[in-house]
Amino acid sequence: MTHSPEWSADYAALTRGVGLVDVSSNVQIELTGKDAPAFLNRLCTQQVDRLPPGSGCEAFLTNARGHIMAHVLVFCGIQSRLLHASGVRTAKILEHLQQYLVRDQVEIHDRGGEWCEFRLAGKQAESLLTEMTSAPIPASDLDHANVALAGSKVSVRRHAWGDIPGFLIAANADLAGSVGNALRQAGASPCSPLALESLRIEAGWPTGGGDISEDNLPQEVGRDRQAISYSKGCYLGQEVVARIASRGHVNRTLAGVAFERWQVPPQAAELTAAGRPAGRVTSAAFSPRLGSALALAYVACADCQPGTRLESPCGPAKIVSLPLSHA
Repeated sequence: MTHSPEWSADYAALTRGVGLVDVSSNVQIELTGKDAPAFLNRLCTQQVDRLPPGSGCEAFLTNARGHIMAHVLVFCGIQSRLLHASGVRTAKILEHLQQYLVRDQVEIHDRGGEWCEFRLAGKQAESLLTEMTSAPIPASDLDHANVALAGSKVSVRRHAWGDIPGFLIAANADLAGSVGNALRQAGASPCSPLALESLRIEAGWPTGGGDISEDNLPQEVGRDRQAISYSKGCYLGQEVVARIASRGHVNRTLAGVAFERWQVPPQAAELTAAGRPAGRVTSAAFSPRLGSALALAYVACADCQPGTRLESPCGPAKIVSLPLSHA
């Protein structure tokens, strides 16, 4: 990874100032129709049929074997449920949803090509949005609202990574230029996806494709509190998820791994502890906060306590708690 002054400035904007990254490649699938809440509730690990409009939650879409089809954010509208994901193919989620759509009155809309999306992040991000619109900015994580921004109707979704405030701003695709320009003119700095990737990993936020695949069980990702309800009714794969909960643990978990050197390890790099296999890297980046490489990796539960020393092809490493603090 390149460590250029420009890249460092991008990271500073995304943490201490206001950074802007186009993330229109994210999956956005909207479910409408009177049965949409109940339909989605039968396919995911969270209680999504009781969400009040304007709120949201994390969830896993699981298959019949209890394995993860996608890690999603669910945003509840007045008459809809929006699935939001990154790093996973839209077609994969659409196929999964349509497989179980039989008699329900539900319409499934791929909004990826219809909507643009920006991530606005940094400790000054909320102030910038407040100055740009007279409408209240969503106050709690995953709350969202439609507001007028520079004369355009946009959806503002609060989504923080760790202690860094963040927002997802979505609009019709034909408004991408005007919305992006308005945010830049208000003071948001256009930033590199590389800088955003560092921020994501420092926050311990997993993404599909790299950190999460169909090989994974929900509890391996370490988002149980945020993404799994153990009290909701029946859903696809629930028996497996409940069995793991009653057993008390999985064999591996997604953990933060800090390296002593700046060299970024490749995906699937092996990690060892005392000479024995301990895990594999799923995604990695240079961390300006640490001044060295930082990775997400699936690590054996016996070796995943913070401070545990590991070895890798890129040198010594250790388990660290995520998200990192940017205080």
